[in-house]
Amino acid sequence: MPRLLIIKTGDAFPEVVRGHGDFESLFQQVLGQAGFTATVFDPRQGSPLPDQADIDGLYITGSHSMVSEREPWSEALKPWLRDARANNVPMLGVCYGHQLMAAAFGGVSDFHPAGRESGTHQVTLTDAGQSDALLGTLPQRFPAQLTHAQSVLEVPSDVVVLAYNAHDPHQALRYGPRQWSVQFHPEFTTPVMRAYLERQREALREIGHDPQTLIENVITTPDASSLLVTFAKQTA
Repeated sequence: MPRLLIIKTGDAFPEVVRGHGDFESLFQQVLGQAGFTATVFDPRQGSPLPDQADIDGLYITGSHSMVSEREPWSEALKPWLRDARANNVPMLGVCYGHQLMAAAFGGVSDFHPAGRESGTHQVTLTDAGQSDALLGTLPQRFPAQLTHAQSVLEVPSDVVVLAYNAHDPHQALRYGPRQWSVQFHPEFTTPVMRAYLERQREALREIGHDPQTLIENVITTPDASSLLVTFAKQTA
């Protein structure tokens, strides 16, 4: 079995944690259904970062923090991620993890000028995405769960863009042969997505979105969710 590690960069809303589990638990639930286990490391606690020689595959979770705020624990992860990339450690960043990886590798992550993207939205693979070892296992167009105010605004010079949608041209990126990141949440179930939309009702109204319609339009996203297990299988 591969030695999988989840870097926990934040906590979900309390009601989500109570009803469905925290970010790392959502990852573990999906992986567990396929027979994989993953340990968790929280860099916010100040412990030394893990030895990369003990990691076969690395996930980086979402967070309610903002990469542009450059919190000390987050900044400390950047050189560690650069080392992991240089050592060809397989990694998959999600939401905050996506933005953090891009910032660590020379890109820019900050608030999206069009505001928040939340709900179930369609994502489309680029030509490179369709032939990618990880994203290429998905249909050319698929639904995904999204909730983010920041995005990767500028990609690193050597990155390959694998997926996009109308809101965000950088929905999925590849940094090396086994290093990927996605803006969407493969670990989110429909109840989790609805719970996030309920919490964000006012913020969504403020930018002209109809939260009730977004809630009603939430659907299952099995293709996006499959990435977590596909990644694990590729590290075995």
